[in-house]
Amino acid sequence: MNLPVPLSDHHGVHEKSSRLGWLDGLRGVAAVAVAVHHATFVYTPHAREALLQWFNPGFWGVMVFFLISGYIIPASLERHGDVSRFWTSRIFRIYPLWTVGVAVLVVLAVTGISQLRGELHRFDPVTATLSHVTMMQDLLTVPNAINVLWTLSYEMAFYLLVAGLFTIRWHRRSVGTAASLITAGLLLSFLSPVTFFTGTIGAPAVVAVTTLIMAFAIGSAYFTGPKLRRTALLAGAVLALMLVTLNGRLSPWFGLSILAVMFTGTVLYRAEHGQVHWQTAALTAGSVLLIVVTQGWLHPDETEGGPISWTISMLSAAVAFGFGMVVLRRRTPKWLSLLGLTSFSVYLLHPLVLKVSDATVGRWREYDNPIPLIVFLLVLLPICWVTYRYVEKPMQQKGREITQRAASR
Repeated sequence: MNLPVPLSDHHGVHEKSSRLGWLDGLRGVAAVAVAVHHATFVYTPHAREALLQWFNPGFWGVMVFFLISGYIIPASLERHGDVSRFWTSRIFRIYPLWTVGVAVLVVLAVTGISQLRGELHRFDPVTATLSHVTMMQDLLTVPNAINVLWTLSYEMAFYLLVAGLFTIRWHRRSVGTAASLITAGLLLSFLSPVTFFTGTIGAPAVVAVTTLIMAFAIGSAYFTGPKLRRTALLAGAVLALMLVTLNGRLSPWFGLSILAVMFTGTVLYRAEHGQVHWQTAALTAGSVLLIVVTQGWLHPDETEGGPISWTISMLSAAVAFGFGMVVLRRRTPKWLSLLGLTSFSVYLLHPLVLKVSDATVGRWREYDNPIPLIVFLLVLLPICWVTYRYVEKPMQQKGREITQRAASR
């Protein structure tokens, strides 16, 4: 299981309130867990195999990331009450580092250090490029250029849904949204990955239509009147839901479960702020957790490590997020804050560091060697601090400056 995207606000929220420091720090721990999960495949394959029978660090990190995004993202939109500010924040948060990652990937391919994933050669360059620029490639059945990018597709789908619900003033109906998504996933649990649209009209056409609708949806926040903006944002939300259900690489139950988990994070945010009764929030969260765990037992072939590992990892993610909520108002240790700041870089760049390691150090097959695993982390974390300091942080600041100038006009 490759892992989510850590998309914090530093989300804009972290900068304004240390109250979210623990959740941001937890995201940093989850990012390192993902990096270690992938690194064990290279350096300690036997230990990895033994651990996966009981616990999957990758899946744990995915669910932690998605819960935190669900908790923070809608709050970011609602705090400003402006969809254009929301999209500006998201664009300047994600794309600068994404561009760096893609550039490094191209350099590695050109220099012969590491080749692009072979499956990408089945697609023409325009289709492959546009699918990644939209960040919906995993829902368009285009292979991910960097393995961890798949979670960005679900993050983007979540953004489109949140923006669509906000524009029709349904954004407070988080309990009903989470319940509907998890129920739909349960009803569609008999379906394998569908790829309906790609199979019907082909990937190039689906990618082109998706690009146009997303451009319409996001661009409408800046350039159109209220009625057209509402139509465009709703079109984006419908597109996201249709792709997750009918065209994703993952089975419909899995994709819908991811979205349900994210909206569960939103429900818990609303409970903390008195917008939903805690009993209702607890019932919603418990139901989603139970159904997601059950789905793992119904689909053992789609769970890396098997149902037991799936269950322990999912429960552990819920406990970790719950702990983060309990200690929200406590001072965050400095090391944890630093780890949280670099979480997106750790998540996105660790596969590229592993590619370089693969080409230089090689892999361990016959026995486990934890020493290069430790060296890998000692190399990765300083690199990620540099990319945060010189790429992420200044571009986030630039995004804030743009939104402030627009608000002052």
